[in-house]
Amino acid sequence: MGQLIADVARWFADGTRWSGPEGIVQRLLEHLQYSLLSTVVAVLIALPIGLLIGHTGKGAFLAINLASFGRALPTVGVVILVFLVSGLNLWPVYVALVVLAIPVIVTNTYAGMAAVDHDVRDAARGTGLNGWQVLFQVELPLAVPLILNGVRLAVVQVVATATIAAYISFGGFGRYVFDGFAQNDLAQVFGGAVLIAVLAITLDLALSGLQRALTPRGLALQRRRSTR
Repeated sequence: MGQLIADVARWFADGTRWSGPEGIVQRLLEHLQYSLLSTVVAVLIALPIGLLIGHTGKGAFLAINLASFGRALPTVGVVILVFLVSGLNLWPVYVALVVLAIPVIVTNTYAGMAAVDHDVRDAARGTGLNGWQVLFQVELPLAVPLILNGVRLAVVQVVATATIAAYISFGGFGRYVFDGFAQNDLAQVFGGAVLIAVLAITLDLALSGLQRALTPRGLALQRRRSTR
């Protein structure tokens, strides 16, 4: 194990690893492209669905079943299926990552909306707010912490799974993992795994800060008191 750690350290210390079309910086940009674009598309699809289910209270079974579907989804199988239909391009990767991210975002969005106190909703309606105003001025701000938690979970899953881009000969940090296995180069495999883990942790911490910033002050204070 000590020798492997030393080999990985030398792999990172090699200046040629950081530049050029196959360097770490380029692979980082590719991995971010796959991950962030897929997550944005998933949010644009999943957020309205979760908000609608949570606001109307109809279709809760869909949100609950989507959670189970997301855990059981064979991501590589989706890639292969779309690959056979569309050919050698990035569509299989994007489709698989979007499909992977949607369930957790829908589920957490629904959970955030469902957690809003009914008395708060009734009070908002009592002041004369209509359904759309209650949704965007009351329910959504209170549901933001759980919604962003779902986005955080989705991002971590997508970053880890975006390695499959290399499975069909594209880039990203998965390139180091697949090439390392093919070349029996464990230092490269572990180096790629470390890069994926660091990227996932970094994005999770960034979204965690955003989650704290967007949490309504009163709700944040209430949660602090409840944890004491």
